[in-house]
Amino acid sequence: MNIQVPTALLDGSVLALLAKEDTYGYIITKAMQDLLGVSESTMYPVLRRLKKDGYLETYDQPFEGRIRRYYRLTETGQEHLTEIKAAWGDFRQAINSLLEEK
Repeated sequence: MNIQVPTALLDGSVLALLAKEDTYGYIITKAMQDLLGVSESTMYPVLRRLKKDGYLETYDQPFEGRIRRYYRLTETGQEHLTEIKAAWGDFRQAINSLLEEK
């Protein structure tokens, strides 16, 4: 059974990953694929939207003759992540109360 990941949880997952360290798009995409089964074609629009909304910023670094675009969490992004974590806690508790047998 596949459960579609809601936008807020996908955003929170990306922001949480970047809260640990700056990284580039492929690593973010691979982590989301491995953890949540999200496709590459889904991830780059998410990254662009998060950047447009001011939650992420980018910078370029040379790597083996190419340029890698790295993503970094902004202060606004950290605040948004805190909000998502709080909402997730409430949501998780509500779903657990419905799904768990007592």
